[in-house]
Amino acid sequence: MKTYFYALADALQHQLKNDEQFTCWLAAEDSDFVRFNRGAIRQPGHVHQIYLSLKLINGLRHANSSTTLSGHLQTDHTALDKILADLRSQLPDLPEDPHLLISTGVNSTEHIVASRLPATDVIVNDILALANAYDFVGILAAGALYRGFANSYGQRNWHETSNFNLDWSLYQTRDKAVKTAYAGFDWDSTAFREKFHAATAQLENLKREPVTIKPGAYRAYLTPTALGEIISMLNWDGFSEKSLRTKQSSLRRMRDEGLELSAKLNLSENTAQGLAPGFQSEGFIKPERITLLDHGRLVNSMIAPRTAKEYDLTTNGSETLASLDIAAGELPLSQILAELGTGIYISNLWYLNFSDRANCRVTGMTRFATFWVENGVIKAPLNVMRFDDSLFRILGENLLALTNERELLIDNDSYGERSTHSARLPGALVKDFTFVL
Repeated sequence: MKTYFYALADALQHQLKNDEQFTCWLAAEDSDFVRFNRGAIRQPGHVHQIYLSLKLINGLRHANSSTTLSGHLQTDHTALDKILADLRSQLPDLPEDPHLLISTGVNSTEHIVASRLPATDVIVNDILALANAYDFVGILAAGALYRGFANSYGQRNWHETSNFNLDWSLYQTRDKAVKTAYAGFDWDSTAFREKFHAATAQLENLKREPVTIKPGAYRAYLTPTALGEIISMLNWDGFSEKSLRTKQSSLRRMRDEGLELSAKLNLSENTAQGLAPGFQSEGFIKPERITLLDHGRLVNSMIAPRTAKEYDLTTNGSETLASLDIAAGELPLSQILAELGTGIYISNLWYLNFSDRANCRVTGMTRFATFWVENGVIKAPLNVMRFDDSLFRILGENLLALTNERELLIDNDSYGERSTHSARLPGALVKDFTFVL
């Protein structure tokens, strides 16, 4: 795939005229998808696809086009020649873009990690061996992902890796289910079996009569999955330099007023240990790590090339995080229920949205296996409730502890293409988590 992409880029370079420049971005994959329902395979399939985004530049004018390719060099070369001609015809009619910024230095890189995954049928057989006695519902995505960048200055970047993501649920009845995921770069049958048995234990707890509690503030434990839903709200332009400058960021008060979160919280964009490539679509190389929250203090932001050009800054990637990382804490997983004492064990959250962006206030609902706990013992499943609270409180004064074990969560979005976004997160113990309904 790399040789094919570089050959296309070389061919494009030979087609340029006068002062023209180009950049191109390749996103390709070889993926196996398997859907499960009631513990059986319902829809297996394989996807091989190649997307190419091409930008033609002349001065400060640029035009873009995206297309799917066949993987056959001559056929695709002919198709790109036509696209290049179409873009060339559009350029004279386009206005100049004062914020256009592309990399003109040649920073070529190559990151290839050979697949460590077994054949997909090995993974599927491990799943079926445990799932066929349950109402098991889920989807497995596994295989190779490719990302590439090239420009007319001679820069070439290549990123190739393989991973799997099994997103699944065990259903009890109606809205009562245990939802979890297992993702990574190495399939471990023992680790999956342990996850599955932990899910079946929670499924047993779901058989108890559910309870409803009054609205109010409760001590709560958020699993890495639930914490991930909350943290993802900060990725809605919270760390964006553009949004911070235009006062649209949910973290504006941290920049403008010096507000701080808990000193236990250390959050970074950890490209070196994530799934996403170490370069972006304008050709700039991302730092291996960008510390954004240092012991609760906002110390950096995410700066896209256009923002860098507008405010005379140095770009460090895009305005959102692709490889989110929260450092581990000191709470052992084995002590979670004991430390929680009496309160709520929250496995999943959903339907999150801002209720007051200026004060980083978020609302959402519990989902699936959420339990009422008394004196460190799970007593009953909790009926669905809505929370509404500020992340300045949840991740600030109310953050009691983070677990010392973390979980890798790979974005399961596959609409159009498999996502390369990931997060490595601990669980979180919170003193007061406010429920309103």
